Amino acid sequence: MNRRRFLEGTATGLAAMLAAAGGGMARKAWAAAAPREVAADLVVIGGGLGGCAAAIAAVESGLTVVLTEPTDWIGGQLTSQAVPPDEHPWIEQFGCNARYRDLRDGIRDYYRRHYPLTAAARADRHLNPGRGSVSRLCHEPRVGLAVLTAMMAPFASGGKLLVLLEHEPVRAEMQGDRLRAVVVRDRRTGAERSLVAPYFADATELGDLLPMAGVEFVTGAEAQAETGEPHAPAAARPDDQQGITCCFAMDYLDGQDHTIDRPEDYASWRDYAPRLTPPWPGKLLAPHYTHPVTLKPVAQPFDPRGAGAGLWNYRRIVDPRNFEPGTFPGSSGMTLVNWPQNDCWHAPLVGPGVTPEQAAEEVRRAKQLSLSLLYWLQTEAPRPDGKAGWPGLRLRPDVVGTADGLAKAPYIRESRRIRAEFTVLEQHVGTDARRKELGKADVSAAAFPDSIGVGCYRIDLHPSTGGTNYIDVSSLPFQIPLGALIPRRVENLLPACKNLGTTHVTNGCYRLHPVEWAIGEAVGTLAAHSLATRLPPRAVRNRPEPLAAFQKRLVARGVELTWPTLTPR
Repeated sequence: MNRRRFLEGTATGLAAMLAAAGGGMARKAWAAAAPREVAADLVVIGGGLGGCAAAIAAVESGLTVVLTEPTDWIGGQLTSQAVPPDEHPWIEQFGCNARYRDLRDGIRDYYRRHYPLTAAARADRHLNPGRGSVSRLCHEPRVGLAVLTAMMAPFASGGKLLVLLEHEPVRAEMQGDRLRAVVVRDRRTGAERSLVAPYFADATELGDLLPMAGVEFVTGAEAQAETGEPHAPAAARPDDQQGITCCFAMDYLDGQDHTIDRPEDYASWRDYAPRLTPPWPGKLLAPHYTHPVTLKPVAQPFDPRGAGAGLWNYRRIVDPRNFEPGTFPGSSGMTLVNWPQNDCWHAPLVGPGVTPEQAAEEVRRAKQLSLSLLYWLQTEAPRPDGKAGWPGLRLRPDVVGTADGLAKAPYIRESRRIRAEFTVLEQHVGTDARRKELGKADVSAAAFPDSIGVGCYRIDLHPSTGGTNYIDVSSLPFQIPLGALIPRRVENLLPACKNLGTTHVTNGCYRLHPVEWAIGEAVGTLAAHSLATRLPPRAVRNRPEPLAAFQKRLVARGVELTWPTLTPR
């Protein structure tokens, strides 16, 4: 491509990145100076973990890249959605890409450089700032943002990477089976830019480019007759999608009153009793819920005092015991609320007949649910001392960077998914499904000769818009096949988030942080490999020698393509 055209079109590297992120005169000046069309080697739409990984891999491979993001924070589920990383139990030893490990190490190093840690915490190689039970690295969203920004800064300063924050795609321009350009709109100014490239990555949270580009895709649950999966429904349910969650951070100051204004929808959420199959035990706003695996009622007492317990400890992102006395107020630290009680599954965000207005209403409803949960905790939640409510719970909008105290974007678990050259089924990765398929107890996940990375997580489906309660079953450490990243028809648009070729069921284990990173890194590397070899991704996958060369390139980047022998989770 014309590299000069890219450099002129991006203004000046990091200055353009900061202008796009900021407001006032700098942003207006950049918008006025920026051309209507910007060309690069790779355009990445969506700045979540997959998008960041794709951009980093591509620029490290010598490409020029434009990365867009609808919020003002890159990082997706790790930052703007405020979800500490969900990972497998071997993450500290193996089972992730080297660059993802750099991100994790960078987060720990950030705390060591900038926070007053205790001597013991500073010396802990596997420092877990919050000691949350869900992850070996529970941390504040802003720290993840700082590290990701630092990882990208040299490329932005060097004019190889343009990051357009608060930009969203509005339409795509096709030439036959190739995507020529994506038009993006500045959400603040309304200005539009046409982004042109030989390759594009859809790293949006909902697979937004797929319908714009006419890519064949699926939403919701496929029929069992199509996939043969034990946990697929009898009939296809395009509208049956996992619920979303609007996360928030809070701390606790005993003896103080930080009760928020009563949310507008509080009365309806306080009295809401879910109707799911299998049944949910009573009301949603209560100290009990359905156990994801057994589907039996489970009580979870809530007490934010001291070091906290139960749900407080679940996604705690600050544990005061890791820091010098006085660093954080109180003795409870800070927790991130992404609990069963604030999952919202009333209606899907995408699918047949879903309008933008309906999707926006579902997000509004999810926000009201989260605020209602906080208000209920502050005013009505049962306490061990027989009283009701914890008014000392304090919403922390500064931690998530918003005025309302809720994360910048809802946590999205399920996206549109491409109709791919190869689709990962439950029979490939589910423990019981593999045992039935192979007729023996000692099994491993299906081996994919076109592996471009590895991952491991349970098949974890949250309650869905079709009225299905949890589906949470054991899976095996798996590979990510390149065939799941190749659309059946369109040649130069690749999925780089949760929109790859999985099913409703297997999306449940391919949607987490390290897997999304691996998908994105493979896409960025594949774009560079295809440009260097002049072979389209489909040919790279389907020819032995080009595939081997591409996999060798991935391994050189520190990508693990296979697992050692492991015991199922």
